[in-house]
Amino acid sequence: MMKKLPLISVFSLIAPLSFTSLSFAQQDEVQDMSDPLAVYTQAGAGVTNKGSNLKLGNSYDTGNPDTMAMNIVELKGIAGDSLGLDGNDSINQLRYRNFNLDMTNGRGAQIDVNWDFNNNVGNASYSFIQALPALGPVQLFPLAGIGITVTDTAVIRGDETEIGSVGYAIPSSFAVVGTYAKITLTDKIWLNYNPMYMTTLNSNEYMSDMMDGLYHEVVASYQINPKQNIRLFANYAATEFNADKNVDWRIEFNHQF
Repeated sequence: MMKKLPLISVFSLIAPLSFTSLSFAQQDEVQDMSDPLAVYTQAGAGVTNKGSNLKLGNSYDTGNPDTMAMNIVELKGIAGDSLGLDGNDSINQLRYRNFNLDMTNGRGAQIDVNWDFNNNVGNASYSFIQALPALGPVQLFPLAGIGITVTDTAVIRGDETEIGSVGYAIPSSFAVVGTYAKITLTDKIWLNYNPMYMTTLNSNEYMSDMMDGLYHEVVASYQINPKQNIRLFANYAATEFNADKNVDWRIEFNHQF
């Protein structure tokens, strides 16, 4: 029986970060949570159409006064069935990110690792993101990255094999290019539109159908106070696998320590 793997969204591969504008606040100062590259210790919780999410992030000393860095761990899709949502009650996904920001040139680099427990598929990627000067209320943060997908060999090209798992396989490599766009409306309200294009690098029609295409993310955010915000996300993937044109929604609360 064909087992349909989930969309591997570019927003799971290269996630919204935070960036402290080109003035670059010191690491012990309160960071501007509205920018897609700020580095700070944080905690967050939210609800999606597939369950609840938890996020913990810890900034750390790199030993270089010109750089800032943080680690972030996320648990996704918790207790979806109990909440009456589309997911089940297990943890659907685990995500780990390491992000480093060079404060001399406004360039960030990120290692991003994801694993989907429901479908035994994951990915790992490395990407760069560059802050550009703001043009009035609009600021762009173009990015580029490469990565690989990993799957349990019990499921190859969507089919469950009779012998079960004999290890792990790398069915595809991929590249992604795009930009984060921030539009400031007021001191407390801002919007983001983050279009990304993903393409597989190897010849694998199944993975190309699942991954290749343009991904859209729209975010509306409200800053409650300098250390807290609430954000509403909508994600849509224009890929062959999303023929039903499904949109993923989530709302999250974030606190900066």
